[in-house]
Amino acid sequence: MYVSHLTLHNFRSYASADVPLEAGVTAFIGRNGQGKTNLVEAIDYLSRLASHRVATDAPLVKAGCDQAIVRAAVVRDGRTAVLEVELNPGKANRARVNKSPLAKSRDLVGLVRTVVFSPEDLTLVKGDPSERRKFLDDLLVLRTPRLAGVRADYERILRQRNSLLKTAGAARRGSSSQESALSTLGAWDSHLVHSGSELLSARLALVETLAPYVGTAYATVARGASREDAVIDYRPSFELGPHDAVALGEAFHTELERRRGDELDRGISLVGPHRDELLLTLGAAPEAGGLRLPVKGYASHGESWSFALALRLASYDLLRADGDDPILILDDVFAELDTERRAQLAELVAGAEQVLVTAAVADDVPAVLAGVRYAVAGGEVTRV
Repeated sequence: MYVSHLTLHNFRSYASADVPLEAGVTAFIGRNGQGKTNLVEAIDYLSRLASHRVATDAPLVKAGCDQAIVRAAVVRDGRTAVLEVELNPGKANRARVNKSPLAKSRDLVGLVRTVVFSPEDLTLVKGDPSERRKFLDDLLVLRTPRLAGVRADYERILRQRNSLLKTAGAARRGSSSQESALSTLGAWDSHLVHSGSELLSARLALVETLAPYVGTAYATVARGASREDAVIDYRPSFELGPHDAVALGEAFHTELERRRGDELDRGISLVGPHRDELLLTLGAAPEAGGLRLPVKGYASHGESWSFALALRLASYDLLRADGDDPILILDDVFAELDTERRAQLAELVAGAEQVLVTAAVADDVPAVLAGVRYAVAGGEVTRV
């Protein structure tokens, strides 16, 4: 799978851009602020309908414009499809495949797959749990696109339930609408359990599948490490029994009832996938006489970077195992790595079907990733 052509209209800094691409390595070289990352961000957006840099679509539309368009010709198994998304902040986005409209824009998700390495990856290990939940959910959606709907439904239900909790909490403190609010809350509990259990089940299965890939990837990028050194574990917000959907739903609902008073006091949902954590640890297994410690707070800067790289490499390897060779995007990442890790990462990704690299200076791109190069300056993208 690779992108053979990228077209932008009013996306980020570009009023328009037409960039021919090909399989193999393509590097975009330019000083900071010239728009090189905007190009690869657009391709990644087509993959997930989300940016790896910002949380909403509004910053993706060129200042002073109401709409942006990202269009890419994607080659897969020798066949080309043109994917297009029309970004309309504040309104529904629209998507097309070969000029035919899709019923929902999220039906575009998964038609092209990307794995992005960027300086922000350190937040995967050093940031809040929400960063690690997002990492899992993005990978889930790439592997199983229909889960984009489950994820969106859960977030919508959660917002509604939190609003009701605030209303019911106020009612409990003296308002006459308490009974009505609590009755409505019960119905939203059922909705939350239904979508939340499906999301939780999918995350648990993903972590179990991904874990050995993470161990192998960490051993590859961290000097002297073994596959057993890096471990990922899923830590839910309530005690789990069996992992089948029925049992998860029952446990989820039981915990909601148990925490009802706390939720009403705080006016927020305290149970569910939005409160879960992906625990990252390093060290020898306890049974081997070692000590396992959380990466966050205990790992060195180099170890943290190695773990972050391992998570991305593991994602790439898992998607390849599914039968697709995703597009690799290395967004200004080499400048953040020491010489050894830079060389290791370059060697690992050089054989991918398509690798897109951004760098401030050409010397930051390792020689093994020699390929097509574009200079990016002043809104112009020029092949060199």
